[in-house]
Amino acid sequence: MALAIAASAFSTFPNRELPRKSVPGKIATCLPKRGCLNATKGPSSVCEPLPPDRPLWFPGSSPPEWLDGSLPGDFGFDPLGLGSDPELLKWFAQAELMHARWAMLAVAGILIPEWLESLGFIENFSWYDAGAREYFADPTTLFVVQLGLMGWVEGRRWADMINPGGSPEPVMVLRTKEIKNGRLAMLAFIGFCFQAVYTGQGPIENLMAHIADPGHCNIFSAFTSQ
Repeated sequence: MALAIAASAFSTFPNRELPRKSVPGKIATCLPKRGCLNATKGPSSVCEPLPPDRPLWFPGSSPPEWLDGSLPGDFGFDPLGLGSDPELLKWFAQAELMHARWAMLAVAGILIPEWLESLGFIENFSWYDAGAREYFADPTTLFVVQLGLMGWVEGRRWADMINPGGSPEPVMVLRTKEIKNGRLAMLAFIGFCFQAVYTGQGPIENLMAHIADPGHCNIFSAFTSQ
């Protein structure tokens, strides 16, 4: 999915850099050398590459040489060879990460308000047309608040924290968990959009309808006549 959406990441900079002198087609480390020199000793200060026997997207297949396990969530998937250029590969990885984070925020922003509506805390919630509604705060105020929050987040990303949150887990484990959840969120968001167009309802409403009548309320219903 990162390969399809990488073009929109031109305005961001990657939080990792590739070594200038390395084995052709290989990515030697996950972190810049200067980051490793200043890293605090401990299990969370090193971004270890994945082992050679890591799980692959197709069991028994051989990953391309440029996907050597040094990127989080690397399962050797690049059938078109779009990541063979090291310079493009790091942009693809960064684009996937940014879209994954946006998707995780979007999915949470869709599910939580709809859940609160089911509990009676919100009335007439619809994530699909939420941007057209009038809110209690002035739009300029909302823009300034979001600008400040996003600026703080981007500052943290640029800093490339070696010890995220003080977690004892290795950085590679944390980054792999992040990208796997982000990929799932991107797929979920596409599903939410499809449901909103087809049924006009939110994901929780569609889930309840599917549980009540799984034989008729499912993905195949969109391809049958009503």
